[in-house]
Amino acid sequence: MALSFDQRDGFIWMDGKMVPWQDAKLHVLSHGLHYGSCVFEGERAYDGKIFKSAEHSERFLKSGEYLDFTIPYSVETLVAAKQAVVDANGGGDLYVRPVAWRGSEMMAVAAQNATIHVAIAVWPWPSMFDTEAKMKGIRLDIADYRRPDPKTAPCQSKAAGLYMICTISKHRAERKGYADALMLDWQGRVAECTGANVFFTRDGVIHTPIADCFLDGITRQTVIGLAKSMGIEVVERRIMPDELATFNECFLSGTGAEVTPVSEIGPYQFKPGNMSRQLVEAYSALVRA
Repeated sequence: MALSFDQRDGFIWMDGKMVPWQDAKLHVLSHGLHYGSCVFEGERAYDGKIFKSAEHSERFLKSGEYLDFTIPYSVETLVAAKQAVVDANGGGDLYVRPVAWRGSEMMAVAAQNATIHVAIAVWPWPSMFDTEAKMKGIRLDIADYRRPDPKTAPCQSKAAGLYMICTISKHRAERKGYADALMLDWQGRVAECTGANVFFTRDGVIHTPIADCFLDGITRQTVIGLAKSMGIEVVERRIMPDELATFNECFLSGTGAEVTPVSEIGPYQFKPGNMSRQLVEAYSALVRA
């Protein structure tokens, strides 16, 4: 059995100080636990260097603003703190998790006077597959839950509460033997997976859903930039599920997924090919440049 995350050794940056891993705790009556007033980031360090650390820190601060709180650190402070945590824990290939939440001073829906706490943790996260293993593609289910109308939730925040339906959907998919699930939006259009953005190819063109009810991921933006630098046209548009049968390739992008080809989404089949391979390889080279 894998070691529980509260029992690991190492160091976590918490409210401005480096503390031993097992001492980084919060009270059971923290507002973030009860009311979802919590935001976070998912980042990767490759060979001890965090990829796009400043961009993630900027989004982290913006996520807090969407939830009506101010994270009390600057981008520069967060970037330095994240790197310090990476170094304190030995560097290498790591997952990096900054998180901010309302504390325990107030326990009701309104919590304007609650202290905003911030912590940064890292843990080992090597690349999950080599290129050839990735090119086999993963299988996706189609989730029952949908991404909400952007008028009903702060969809551009990387808020903990927005991942509740992602966890449920991924659990259901894994119980059926799939790796993940594709989520539709509130109008039944293709949106994203539970923790990654999705792309499709047809006739040499990449198509991807408009990011209006889900995060315009930093990895998503990076992949779009890489594709355009290769002369590949990228179209951001509405995609309906019945259109999936017309696409040749499909791949995901995300901090954890990096660029991962897909071989199946429910009844739809895809053949990972040259365009997916180009982007897998280009992204892998970029993060270690």
